[in-house]
Amino acid sequence: MKAKIMYVCSGCGYETPKWYGRCPSCGEWNTLEESVPQQEVKNVAYNGTKKVQISTSGKQGKIFSVNQVDIDDEVRFKTGVGELDRVLGGGIVKGSLVLLGGDPGIGKSTLLLQICEYLGKDLKILYVSGEESVRQIKLRANRLDVQSENLFLLACTDVETIANTIVANKPDIVMIDSIQTMCIDKIQSSPGSVMQVRESTNAFLHVAKSEDIPIMIVGHVNKDGAIAGPKVLEHIVDAVLHFEGDRNQSYRILRAVKNRFGSTNEIGVFEMQDKGLSEVANPSQMMLSGRPQNASGSCVACVMEGTRPMLVEVQGLVSKTAFGTPRRTATGFDYNRMALILAVLEKRCGYFFANSDAFVNVVGGLKLVEPSADLSVALALISALKDEVIDEHTLAFGEIGLTGEVRSVNQIIARVKEAHRLGFKKCIVPLTSLRAIKQNNIEDMEIIGVKTISEAVKYAIG
Repeated sequence: MKAKIMYVCSGCGYETPKWYGRCPSCGEWNTLEESVPQQEVKNVAYNGTKKVQISTSGKQGKIFSVNQVDIDDEVRFKTGVGELDRVLGGGIVKGSLVLLGGDPGIGKSTLLLQICEYLGKDLKILYVSGEESVRQIKLRANRLDVQSENLFLLACTDVETIANTIVANKPDIVMIDSIQTMCIDKIQSSPGSVMQVRESTNAFLHVAKSEDIPIMIVGHVNKDGAIAGPKVLEHIVDAVLHFEGDRNQSYRILRAVKNRFGSTNEIGVFEMQDKGLSEVANPSQMMLSGRPQNASGSCVACVMEGTRPMLVEVQGLVSKTAFGTPRRTATGFDYNRMALILAVLEKRCGYFFANSDAFVNVVGGLKLVEPSADLSVALALISALKDEVIDEHTLAFGEIGLTGEVRSVNQIIARVKEAHRLGFKKCIVPLTSLRAIKQNNIEDMEIIGVKTISEAVKYAIG
């Protein structure tokens, strides 16, 4: 009997016997993929739906009081890479399942192989690759100077074989590269399909939890930058880490999209070199390197990435449009937020952008999502419009409201101290935050509190 073909949505997991260009459940286009379902369990039809009979007699699970559960001190493994430990919340948690995603060639496999050198000093590591042979992994390890004797390699794509190997050898940490190459023979679909990725991840989750072994999984991304495979994949794992940045540039940013054992606000900054990824100890200095002098349309912002303040350069460019409708482009900054700021500058401050193209760029590849960058974006656009220079030792941050007011931001002391450490002489901040700064008596720095954008322009540009 010929197997019945089903179509499964890679975004939400919706199943249908008929192909649609748009998923009827989540509304995404071109996400339905062909799949062959497994032999269905005999069940009883009930009101047009399927009702599965579940027996209530049988084995029971053991329950524990929360006070009876002991947590030892060695609940996390340090990776030897401070930036990665920061993003993970202090290290790799025992029994956790971590998904590492990013664009091809951005450094996912490189990072995992690099940390094996430090982890291999005290721990037994199993590196499983479905994309490379053992010899190819060895060549990459030699290039990265990874020579640990506790690092063991396995080139395999069969999930059942890998799971049995993990249970038999009891490694301390397992790394899977990548989940899209793994397959289960009992599932009649190709590797990388929705069902294969989902069930393979579930199998590794069962091994990680039952054996208390942390497993790190590499995941590819699709053309939109999201993790390839069903969305349920991100719900299964304990943490989702994502590499950001252009692979043609040297700097990489590692961000936690999801983390059950730590904050999702922390980021790690790396630089790709000949010997692999190296940590960037001072991201603010890196972001500000190569700043132009005496150039209009440039302003420095300070944003908080978790507990770390980071100074970044925001550039604006305003030029007369050659078309009927002016262009608006934002790189590293939300496009809709930029449109809002332009509307406020025209309506509340009298700066005319209707006949001009406006461009905003955040230098260094960082994406600014915090509202505190609003004031810097506004000042950069006004500086470009008036073609007047903002002093290179001036910093500004604050959220902009629809009436043109500058609203307060959090962790103001940490931002100002970071700017003072890097040699900035003038800091433009929301007036409501000025009281907290004066209580800390930061010397050798002029701190100006403003209520509106017009006041900020007066102190920044004149």
